[in-house]
Amino acid sequence: MNFIKLYKAPLLFAVLSVAFYSSFGYSLVRTDFVKLISLYAALFFLAYLFIEKLKLNFWFLAGLGIIFRLVFIVATPNLSQDFYRFLWDGRLLLQGISPYLFTPDNSQVLVTQSQELIVGMGSLNASHFSNYPPINQLFFTVAALFAGKSILSSVVVLRVLIILADVGILYFGKKSLDKLNLPIKNIFWFFLNPFIIIELSGNLHFEGVMLFFFVWALYLLFQGKWVCAAILIGISISVKLIPLLFLPLFWRWFFKKEVSTESVLSGIEKLNLTTLVKFYIVIGITVLVTFLPFLSSEFVQNFSSTLALWFQNFEFNASLYYITRWIGFQLVGWNLIETVGKVLPILVLLFVLGLAFFRKNETPQQLLTVMLFTISFYFLLSTTVHPWYIATLLLLSVFTKYKFPIVWSFMVMLSYSAYGKDGFDENLWLVALEYFVVIGVAVWEVYPSNFLPFRKKLTPQKGE
Repeated sequence: MNFIKLYKAPLLFAVLSVAFYSSFGYSLVRTDFVKLISLYAALFFLAYLFIEKLKLNFWFLAGLGIIFRLVFIVATPNLSQDFYRFLWDGRLLLQGISPYLFTPDNSQVLVTQSQELIVGMGSLNASHFSNYPPINQLFFTVAALFAGKSILSSVVVLRVLIILADVGILYFGKKSLDKLNLPIKNIFWFFLNPFIIIELSGNLHFEGVMLFFFVWALYLLFQGKWVCAAILIGISISVKLIPLLFLPLFWRWFFKKEVSTESVLSGIEKLNLTTLVKFYIVIGITVLVTFLPFLSSEFVQNFSSTLALWFQNFEFNASLYYITRWIGFQLVGWNLIETVGKVLPILVLLFVLGLAFFRKNETPQQLLTVMLFTISFYFLLSTTVHPWYIATLLLLSVFTKYKFPIVWSFMVMLSYSAYGKDGFDENLWLVALEYFVVIGVAVWEVYPSNFLPFRKKLTPQKGE
């Protein structure tokens, strides 16, 4: 009774949250955008109350996060069709057939409930080779192994794996925040965020699994255990390729100040090339080992051509690219995505190299912050930004002072307005609103003095 009296308001909000998550998972249709955004806004507000206002303890919040995820345990994902492809890949691999060599619409290969899976994933997905790396395929195969004759049972297996990964992120996130002397509650902007619960646990996207290995790796790296960290980063890359983007940023991490015997200076910065090279080699070997069972010239061709589609053919919820596309239509009269899709990755690479070589990334928070800037720039230049992509951005922000990824985790749900009853049709005004708000908040956080000229007067000076 004392517990109920003490937590009366939080328990009431928890019951409301369970009701809203239940409605989201079991009665929502993706084309009902008004209901979708209303439920999401209510859940986001309740999450804000739990994290920022109610002053609840760690274990209470952790328990809520697990309960909210378990609400979806037997729900069929309703915002994404990708899970059908996961099941097809896993069942194919369980038969000893590489999912990188055959497309689902190829009549030469069949799996249990093949036709139902192909219809579920859609003709576009069924016509392309798999682009999911080997460790990701391993999880798909686990679902096929334990529940290969039932779509719903396979969904439950995948969901349990994703929930366990989220719990792992909570564990290593808490430990990392403690080491960095940052507020522990920050991790709940990932763990209790309805965006994460819905997109990962609800819709079965594996960004959370990738992030589990990555945050574990960073935790070990910050303790000087770079070999184990490198192995985990390699595994993370083999779940989702996104961590490849961060590899150049570790360059400055391996800078060390050493006293020079040939200089009168007190110390010089010297790159520990040996450790750096070993670090990259361990990552490379780990990735290679995971890909080794599938390696062939056919695999390389299929995998690379499928990845190229994301840059040169697909477009969704983009920002700067859409502006470039409009300019292209005005100048030449057609969509320049094939040309622009080749240029944008080069710009991202140059940006990453600039941050790697010219910005100090020598402390954990400096490294995490530069990773946040890197992934933000990458998404701003991408031709396709599905909502669940923002999970990486959101987790990195937990360890920094920047909050714009939290704003983005709310605004990105506006992109679901594209799925209407009459088919796919993006509302570019809502896309513009999403990025106007997100970029505005980001600029305000990065350059606050431009918006608050009186900031210096309000900030106490040393000794005051």
